[in-house]
Amino acid sequence: MKIRTECVPCLIKRIVFEAEQSTDDKKKRTAAIKNACRVLSEIYDPDRCSAEIATKVHKIVYETLDDPDPYSDLKHKSNLVATSLLPRVEELINNSDDPLKTSMLCSIIGNTMDFGIEGGSSHPEALKNIFEKTYSEGLGYDDYSPLMRRIDHSKHIVLFTDNCGEIVFDKILCRELKKVYPDLFITLVVRGAAILNDATRKDAEEFGFKAVVDEILTTGCFAVGVNFNALPSNLEHALNRADLIICKGMANYESFSETEYRPIAYLLRTKCNAIATSMNITLNVNTIKLYE
Repeated sequence: MKIRTECVPCLIKRIVFEAEQSTDDKKKRTAAIKNACRVLSEIYDPDRCSAEIATKVHKIVYETLDDPDPYSDLKHKSNLVATSLLPRVEELINNSDDPLKTSMLCSIIGNTMDFGIEGGSSHPEALKNIFEKTYSEGLGYDDYSPLMRRIDHSKHIVLFTDNCGEIVFDKILCRELKKVYPDLFITLVVRGAAILNDATRKDAEEFGFKAVVDEILTTGCFAVGVNFNALPSNLEHALNRADLIICKGMANYESFSETEYRPIAYLLRTKCNAIATSMNITLNVNTIKLYE
């Protein structure tokens, strides 16, 4: 997705948020914000990918703050909150006529856990307050049936994760996929370095993904979404042999929508007007959208 003018205030708002998360030192915060604005002014181009620009801006902020993971506390709390909701998720799945579809919906609800942006969460505990309402909304955009037809004919699937907290529900989704398709080879992909509140290999290993997927790879570097100019060879191989790519979250959409990878399914909550407009979907709906 190309960057839009409305992305600029959103990006600045997130920079301010992560600076405040990182330190109480006003001089450091000010320096981080000023450096972010400087870099943004230098590289802003409506013909460039929004994720690429955001990556460069966040990089200078992390370096200025001298903090490799400003969201570490929020990530930990998000995982705890999501884990506390697992009994309810399991209950919904056990009582469902279609456990796999229910697990996808719960996984999408986990995508609401974004911080420092419009439409995101104010704090990790907010998920407890909105879970039932968001679940009752169901899917606002529903490509589940064509997605299932794709999975029916797939041998290899690559699933890109997004946020912490959300990843707890992604494990349930992978488990349900394996129940229905025990011979399906699932490659799980997490971020190659701590960025925003996204999940890394540490989270995937902590939650025991090795029991429900066949391999765990990373995007290989510090990047919002995926930097296709720095793909690890093993991830490039996995993508080239994939019969289907499943992407969780908005950052992965921002990155992959600039590529020709197909078929690809996006499972996300449209928290952002720019994303919703780009996907031609209503704002603030649970989404499964397949591009073939």
